[in-house]
Amino acid sequence: MADYLLPQGSFFLGFDSSTQSLKATVLDANLNVVATELVHFDSDLPHYKTKDGVYRDPSDNGRIVSPTLMWVEAFDLMLQKLSKNLDFGSVAAVSGSGQQHGSVYWSSGGSSILSALDPKKRLVEQLDEAFSIKESPIWMDSSTTKQCKKIEEAVGGALELSRITGSCAHERYTGPQIRKIYEMQPEVYQKTERISLVSSFMASLLIGRYACIDQTDGAGMNLFDINQREWSKKALDATAPDLEQKLGNLAPAYAVAGLISPYFVERFHFNKDCLVIQWSGDNPNSLAGLTLSTPGDLAISLGTSDTVFGISDEHQPRLEGHVFPNPVDTKGYMVMLCYKNGSLTREEIRDRCAEKSWDVFSKYLQQTPPLNGGKLGFYYKDYEILPPLPVGYHRFVLENFTGDSINGVTEREVTEFDSPSEVRAIIEGQLLSMRAHIERCGMPFPPRRLIATGGASANQSILGAVASIFGCDIYTVQRPDSASLGAAVRAAHGWLCNQKGGFVPIEGMYKDKLDKTSLSCKLSVKAGDPSLGVKYAMMMKKRMEVENRLVEKLGRL
Repeated sequence: MADYLLPQGSFFLGFDSSTQSLKATVLDANLNVVATELVHFDSDLPHYKTKDGVYRDPSDNGRIVSPTLMWVEAFDLMLQKLSKNLDFGSVAAVSGSGQQHGSVYWSSGGSSILSALDPKKRLVEQLDEAFSIKESPIWMDSSTTKQCKKIEEAVGGALELSRITGSCAHERYTGPQIRKIYEMQPEVYQKTERISLVSSFMASLLIGRYACIDQTDGAGMNLFDINQREWSKKALDATAPDLEQKLGNLAPAYAVAGLISPYFVERFHFNKDCLVIQWSGDNPNSLAGLTLSTPGDLAISLGTSDTVFGISDEHQPRLEGHVFPNPVDTKGYMVMLCYKNGSLTREEIRDRCAEKSWDVFSKYLQQTPPLNGGKLGFYYKDYEILPPLPVGYHRFVLENFTGDSINGVTEREVTEFDSPSEVRAIIEGQLLSMRAHIERCGMPFPPRRLIATGGASANQSILGAVASIFGCDIYTVQRPDSASLGAAVRAAHGWLCNQKGGFVPIEGMYKDKLDKTSLSCKLSVKAGDPSLGVKYAMMMKKRMEVENRLVEKLGRL
C-alpha cells in the first residue's frame, strides 16, 4: 500500500534485553533483516559473574536478580559492535523489548545524571550512582508470596485483582516486588525517584530522560487498570504509598518516547531526528514479530521461559494466565501463559539423560512412542509459575491407560524413568500443560494457526510433538529471536504512526507482501494424526488431575 511505504534507504533498529543476552535486529524499508548482533551476558561480560544472566540469592528463598549495570554495559558493547557494520545515521527509528516484569530503581537525582551524559565516556562509567538498588528483581523471582497475598486481600481477592489488572497477583510481577522493597527497605523506597520496567529503563537511556511505561508492559505489574488503560488507584494503594508519582505516566506502545538523546548523536553519529518508539515487553514484541493479529492464531515461544499467547477480543477475569492490551492495536487483548521452567530445565534433562547432546535428545524423542507408555513427568528446576509449585521433579506411570478413556486409570509415582522416556516425558509434559491451560483461558482449540519461535523451535522433533499434541499445522519464522525482530517492526510502525499523526493498522506495512519480508512464516510440520490428538486429550485430563493434587499438597499460593 503506497500510503504505508517506509523511507527507502532508512533502517529500523530493534533491541531485546532478555534474561541471558541483549540482541539487536536491523530492518530495511522493505522489512528485511540486514544486520543482527548479540551480547551474551555470561560470556561477554564475565566480570559480573552471573549464571544464565542472573544471581540466585541463597540467603533469600526464591530471590533472583540481575545487576542493573550489566544491562547498561551490554548496551555500550552492543552499540560498539553494531557500529562496525551499520550506519547509525540512517536509522529512522529505534524501539525495543525488555524481559517482562523486571524493574529498575532510579535514585534521587537519577534524571539529572541521565540528562547530562558525557559522549566521551561509556554509559556504564556514568550511571553507577544512578540507582537506589543495584540489583534488579526479574521475572524469575519468586520471593514475594506474602506480598501477593496482601495485595489480593487489599483489593477484594484474587479474582477482583484479575478483573482490574488482567492477572491475579504473581510473585514475579512488579507490584509485589515494589511492595517487598517498601516493606523490607523503606529507606531505599523513599529515596527512589523513579521505578522503571526493563523496557522503559532501556528507552530512558536512549532519550536521556525518564521514558513512560507503555500500556502493554505496564499490564504486567498488577497495577494497571486494563479496562480504563490507566493506573489503578485501588491497586496502587494496595502496593505502596506515593507510587503513581514514582511510576510516571503511561503511553500506548506505538507512541514516540522521544528523540534520541544528544549523547548517541555525538558518540555514535545517530541522526538527531531519529525517533525512539516506546519499548515494550518481550512477549508483546514477539507477538508483533510473529504478525499475530487474528483471534484463533496462537504462538508458542520456547526460550528461557516458555510462553503461549494469542489475540482475544475480550477480557475475562481468571485465576490463571495473563491479559494485556493488544500491543499492535488500540483495541483487543493479548492472552498469555508463562512457564518459568523452559529451556534451562530442558537443558538439564539433556545433560543428564542425553549425553549433553541435542542430537541424542532428538533421537530419544523420535524413538519413544507418543504417549510415552503412559509416563507423566512434572519438571521444575525453578519455582514454577503455572502451576504454582516449588522446585522438584515428579514422575508417574498411568496404569490401565489406553488413550480411549481415563475411567479406571490410576497413577503410580516412581523415582525415575529410563533416559529416552525422561526426554519424551519433559517435552510431552510441558506441551500438555500448555494445551490444558490455554484451553481453560478460553482460546479457540485447535488453533487456526500455531507459530513456534524461540531457540527450541529449531528442533524438528520437538515441533513434531507440538503438532501431535495441539492437533494443527506448525509454522516457524525465519529467525527464532522474534522479540528483537518485533521491536524493529514496532520501530517502523511507530515511525509510520508518527508520520500519519495517529495510529494506523500495523498490518498495512506488510499486507500482500509478507512473503517478501523477513516476517514470513513457513510450514514446518503438518498436523498430527487426529486420533492421536484424542488420546493426548485423555492424557491431558489425567495430567490435570495429578497436577491439581500436587498443587493441593505442595502449592505455594
